[in-house]
Amino acid sequence: MKEERKALIQAYKLQPTYYGVIQLTNTINHKIYIDAVPNLKGRWEFYKTNLNNHFYHQSPLQVDWDRYGESAFSFAILWKKKTDDVLNMRAELKHLKKIWFDKLQPFDERGYNKPLRGE
Repeated sequence: MKEERKALIQAYKLQPTYYGVIQLTNTINHKIYIDAVPNLKGRWEFYKTNLNNHFYHQSPLQVDWDRYGESAFSFAILWKKKTDDVLNMRAELKHLKKIWFDKLQPFDERGYNKPLRGE
């Protein structure tokens, strides 16, 4: 049993890791939340856990999550790439966020994001 567990852990570690851009969509009012994340594995579970435990306090996303419930939201990966292809993850994520914010404008009545600073 111990060897089987070790083999499963090793297989998991050998899987490629991806970074990318995700979108949460409120299927009732169609507002979106966009984020650029360093590791896509388990990201939907991460958001569900945080929202179900009220980690976002009184953000508009948290308010709508509490109002409509988890079933009113969907999760999508908009773009992804292997993490071993990037040299400066922080800069890459900032760049990706700007690109997708410019493209989708997830602010005010369209979404839950705030414009990037300096925009």
